[in-house]
Amino acid sequence: MDLRGPFSIACPTRELLDQLADKWSMLVLMAVREHPVRFNALKRAIEGISQKVLTHTLRKLECNGLVTRTVFAAVPVKVEYSITPLGESLVILLAPLREWAIENLPHVEQARKLAAASRQPSDIPSED
Repeated sequence: MDLRGPFSIACPTRELLDQLADKWSMLVLMAVREHPVRFNALKRAIEGISQKVLTHTLRKLECNGLVTRTVFAAVPVKVEYSITPLGESLVILLAPLREWAIENLPHVEQARKLAAASRQPSDIPSED
């Protein structure tokens, strides 16, 4: 057994973790959790996400079995995204992480301030 786990390039979980630990995947999963959502509603709900990135993220989540895409035969075509049971099992794990973030954000912000204040001009990389 490889004890290095996701540190090993051969670990099968590494690619999945890489895909899920990006900037947008968890936000999209949380946004589709309550009920099926159309693309433009998702785009409005998730501030800062571009159309291209949302499309890519939804495709990736669908390929991993976390989101389903349902196309309705209508004019114009109607598409809704919803969370799968597998996706729900992942989103449930995010609640404790979110609680940790809320509880510890003041400590993190303080650490950031201290780190910024302690930096010397020589610590900043040059653009050469």
